[in-house]
Amino acid sequence: MATVELPQFIILLDVQLSSEGLPAKRDARSIFSDLRAPTALQPPLLAVMTFSSLPDYSNRIENDLRQNILPFWIEKVTNHQDRTFFGSLTNDLVTDVSAERGALLTTRILWTYAAAYRRYRDPAYLAMADHAYHDLITRFHDREHGGFWWSVAADGTVQRDRKQIYGQAFAIYALAEYHAATARREPLAVAIATFQLIEKHSRDRTHGGYFEAFTRTWDPIADMRLSLVDLNEPKSQNTHLHILEAYTNLLRMWSNAELRQALAKLINIMLTQIANPHTGHLGLFFADDWTPRSDRISYGHDIEASWLFTKAANVVKDIPLALRTDAFAVTLANATLIEGVDDDGGIYNEGSPAGPTNTDKEWWPQAEGLVGFLNAYQISRQKHFLEAALHTWDFIEQKIIDRNHGEWVRGVSRDGRVLENELKVSFWKCPYHNGRAGLEAVSRLRTIAALP
Repeated sequence: MATVELPQFIILLDVQLSSEGLPAKRDARSIFSDLRAPTALQPPLLAVMTFSSLPDYSNRIENDLRQNILPFWIEKVTNHQDRTFFGSLTNDLVTDVSAERGALLTTRILWTYAAAYRRYRDPAYLAMADHAYHDLITRFHDREHGGFWWSVAADGTVQRDRKQIYGQAFAIYALAEYHAATARREPLAVAIATFQLIEKHSRDRTHGGYFEAFTRTWDPIADMRLSLVDLNEPKSQNTHLHILEAYTNLLRMWSNAELRQALAKLINIMLTQIANPHTGHLGLFFADDWTPRSDRISYGHDIEASWLFTKAANVVKDIPLALRTDAFAVTLANATLIEGVDDDGGIYNEGSPAGPTNTDKEWWPQAEGLVGFLNAYQISRQKHFLEAALHTWDFIEQKIIDRNHGEWVRGVSRDGRVLENELKVSFWKCPYHNGRAGLEAVSRLRTIAALP
């Protein structure tokens, strides 16, 4: 396994930058002028990669988004009779009408189609977003205590009424996007109310950050786990990452001093408590006082965080903070590229300090890798990041896109076999990662291609 040699710009994380003396229009890319491709990656990832190929990649990605991903969920997952969605669909399109449905799936559908409508103004995308908004508000919104419960049974009765902060964050993320797409005031009002609930009940005023979960009435809860594979610890990287994502989107729609301050504090928590500058990774689980509780590495979350950090700092509009996040974004991408990417361009699920521990390649790390490596290239202008992004897309085309039944498979093993007994649609399998990657990658590739 290659040793990660972190770039010199990591020192930015240990320096309290001040706006005094910092040129307002300083080009952050100058920080990365000495960054080189990792030794382990010296053999070219692609035999030939020229800027002339970027429009072709952009068109292929957009075609998958508009001809495959977006139509699939409209045609195969929408339950028109009940104005809901089917909660479970196998790879060969067998529907389980009795499946539990999570608010998470509905919020992710809502975000995806609201964002797609903003980009393309296709009425079918707006109709899908309207459908998802109706489902979210009528079946998951707790009008008595505020926020959104975790799941309902197939018949619509509340099944798990816990207030998982991860779920509240996705509601904010989706509602803010739906407001942006429609200019309707109610979705924004609900998003703001949910933000205020998180700040009131979940923020740790002693050590900073946010606690994981609560009862329906916002009281402490013994089992705070997001899923059965997670540790029962009071704080996690995953929840903080998606609060950051949600607050970023809300701040774009609602310029509020309290929200801006909360997001800036959260970015600092991510950089100082969750990020490990010595390894170039993020921790996963923590005690109240941020003592690490695991040395597991999630390559998908690392590369996802890298570009979400950049977006968050840009929205906060704090130049020193933006420089710090840019620096660590490239560090995360560099470490992921060295340790977490296979020769075929696919990104492994998980690792440890000793190397990969789960070499399956699920759909979502591939989607996040595509965007994260493009983001690292746009910051640093180091060509190996652009090559890595395109290589990951080639892997997606060859192994992850389902040419027979539509959408993307959940994942493949290291030798390329589709994972058995995995669902095309489930509590967790959604159009958010790959739909968002399509929107982001197309925009970024076209921007890059236009540069000299």
